[in-house]
Amino acid sequence: MRLSLKLSTAAAALALLAGCSTGGPVQNDAASNGTASAEARSPEGKRYLAQPLVKDLFFADPSAHVFDGKIYIYPSHDVDMGIPDDDLGSQYAMHDYQVLSMDRPGGPVTVHPVALDLKQVPWASEKAWAPDAAFKSGTYYLYFPAKDKQGVFRIGVATSTSPVGPFKAEPQPIQGSYSMDPAVFTDDDGQSYLYLGGIWGGQLQRWATGKYDPNAGDTDLKKDDQPALTGKVARLAPDMKSLAEPLRDAVILDEKGKPLLGGDHDRRFFEAAWTFKRGGKYYYMYSTGDTHFLAYAVGKSPYGPFTYAGRILEPVQGWTSHGSVFEFQGKWYLAYHDTQLTNKNHLRSAKITELTFRPDGTIETLKPFKD
Repeated sequence: MRLSLKLSTAAAALALLAGCSTGGPVQNDAASNGTASAEARSPEGKRYLAQPLVKDLFFADPSAHVFDGKIYIYPSHDVDMGIPDDDLGSQYAMHDYQVLSMDRPGGPVTVHPVALDLKQVPWASEKAWAPDAAFKSGTYYLYFPAKDKQGVFRIGVATSTSPVGPFKAEPQPIQGSYSMDPAVFTDDDGQSYLYLGGIWGGQLQRWATGKYDPNAGDTDLKKDDQPALTGKVARLAPDMKSLAEPLRDAVILDEKGKPLLGGDHDRRFFEAAWTFKRGGKYYYMYSTGDTHFLAYAVGKSPYGPFTYAGRILEPVQGWTSHGSVFEFQGKWYLAYHDTQLTNKNHLRSAKITELTFRPDGTIETLKPFKD
């Protein structure tokens, strides 16, 4: 899935802007962008299902929420640092966060000023990868991964009275947290749960024994006939800044009720967990990583176990796939990313498209191209 393409002059100009930040909110007209670029083609000549929300900056891993009737997207902010691609994600050198907002899907997108920079996080050293957000009792919480001073991924939390920040980070990461890709789900009773984890560059394989082992490898456990590594979940404490319990496995089962195996790369967990609830069922979406699917499993509890149910999105252009699901005015949407504007794995663009649920609660698989 690693693709190569010589950038056009226009795309190259966009890449130069990737590290820029705005001094105030800037609007991108997503509706006109979708119309003007409706016939944009992939390197293989395919038409894209959806168009980038922002055209002059690069945002990936979009975590979408509806707060007070408005859509807010919390993405990672891709920048070009000239680092070659590798399997540990060294090329993903993001260092800050900006929030996107819109009144409706397809409407103008506002790019807000920097909400948090890693320079403002005392414990962090690098890698401001995929974040998420939550709201409780007048406070907005931004959850983010970063490597600490020893090079170990942890999960941090920052707070603000505004959904777009600026956010103030806690002086230490969340105790007991590790790896990457935090996602927060709040159930109907108001209880929130933190999901996290990612293998390969996300270091989850180094925590397989419960303690960090720097020599545990760079990919997975290399035990294809054994249960796969799983994402983790824990209930958040009332302060939303700490765990109320130790992390536990978010187990994904096959159709026979057995845990998915490490060798099942088309279905096993790799990264990018996202949980939502619909019709009394808990949906656990995640990326399969090196096979590039956004898959999902369904359970009866926010803890799981979750039974594999299918794919939400086929492979996009680019190596990574990461998304979120949200409801807005009775319709369901998927926020995701691809590399349409640059065809570079580390310069991605966030997009939104509508989801379709079948009567039995399963989800119709989306293809990222119209052709």
